Amino acid sequence: MTASVVLVADDDAGIRTVITHALERAGFEVRTTANAATLWHWISDGQGDVVITDVIMPDENGLDLIPRIRKIRPELRVIAMSAQSTLLTAVKATERGAFEYLPKPFDLNELTAVVRRALEAPRVAAIAPVEAEPEEQLPLIGRSAAMQEIYRTLARLMGTDLTVMITGESGTGKELVARALHDYGKRRSGPFVAINMAAIPRELIESELFGHEKGAFTGATHRSSGRFEQAEGGTLFLDEIGDMPPEAQTRLLRVLQEGEYTTVGGRAAIRTNVRIIAATHHDLRQLIRQGLFREDLYFRLNVVPIRLPPLRERSGDIPELVRHFMSRAGTEGLPSKMLDAAAMEKLKSYRWPGNIRELENLVRRLAALYSEEVIGIEIIEAELADATAPVAEAEDNGLAQSVERHIRAFFGAHGGALPAPGLFDRVVREVERPLITLTLEATRGNQIKAAEVLGLNRNTLRKKIRELSIAVVRGGGRE
Repeated sequence: MTASVVLVADDDAGIRTVITHALERAGFEVRTTANAATLWHWISDGQGDVVITDVIMPDENGLDLIPRIRKIRPELRVIAMSAQSTLLTAVKATERGAFEYLPKPFDLNELTAVVRRALEAPRVAAIAPVEAEPEEQLPLIGRSAAMQEIYRTLARLMGTDLTVMITGESGTGKELVARALHDYGKRRSGPFVAINMAAIPRELIESELFGHEKGAFTGATHRSSGRFEQAEGGTLFLDEIGDMPPEAQTRLLRVLQEGEYTTVGGRAAIRTNVRIIAATHHDLRQLIRQGLFREDLYFRLNVVPIRLPPLRERSGDIPELVRHFMSRAGTEGLPSKMLDAAAMEKLKSYRWPGNIRELENLVRRLAALYSEEVIGIEIIEAELADATAPVAEAEDNGLAQSVERHIRAFFGAHGGALPAPGLFDRVVREVERPLITLTLEATRGNQIKAAEVLGLNRNTLRKKIRELSIAVVRGGGRE
């Protein structure tokens, strides 16, 4: 049986040698070249079963070859590789018809596996349309292994309408990922609409999402469109989905199942055509176990999960992020600054509880407040000491001081930037839920006694239990 022929184009002789040895050990025949012209000559002559090409070569960009290859030999699979491992590179490779994109450095076993998949994949003669080239800007920053996997995942999703669930700590860039999926996807010409569940009073979320009719509730003096209607034909980003109340969860499930919804106070079903992207920093499986999130809704939303790593897990990206934020500060009129090596190492060793958002705000402070052109470790140590001081262990001198420490830590994690609106309701809700839950546990689910202990009217307590989705325990069971 004749061995499959792999054509390899890369101007780095060392890389050509390593790839050749790996593929020949796997049983393939390999032909290599240092330029695009020779590769194109081989392909035009009908040679090769799979192509591996670098993106940057002396005579031509490897990505520009792919549409031409697909035009004359649509069955030939092309694997693109690049040291310029950004989201835009991955997107371009996918849009132009590459079978797979591999960032350098790559694992040779993975490369061999990709070549085998390319040979075994069904051959299609149809030529995919080449999309317009995206603008040269970077929606996401970082070249760490974790970010490379995210870039590859996003590139594969650009041509689909699959529902995506983005998880990660606050400040990791979940909305940036949602924006990238929209801006480089098939719905880019449609609207991108975002709604943060944690920033809206729970009783208003259904109206915000689905709209309401005139007279639907007190204060509804006219018909109002909801976010689904505003996002028609585009993308709806549901941020902090874990804070969605049960009633809204039920309505959202119907949209995902049936593709339609009704406004608050309305009767006619409205068909909808939006792509849903959800995000949360909560552990939704834990919320499911607590009875706070619908399991069937979770599975409808979690079609494609994407986990964003916290900044402490990708500290190698910090220098590039700092340069990016410094450059952005320069465009806003702030003076240009640099960090010396010791200062940069200090940033890389910090835990970053506020993640990328905290780093960005720190960089803006450095640019705005310090006269030094080169920022040293002393300044960084002082800044980071101020950031960590509010969360240091302290003697518990009462509930008020404990709450104050937590709120200070919350603002510290945002690096001085203001959080999303709705902070008062959010803090009150965070205090109310454990207060009522523990009181109900102490009274073994007796709501009359719990209302007395709390000093609440019984009907008020019932309303709070319903609004906060608290499971009531009676004699060891749950209501």
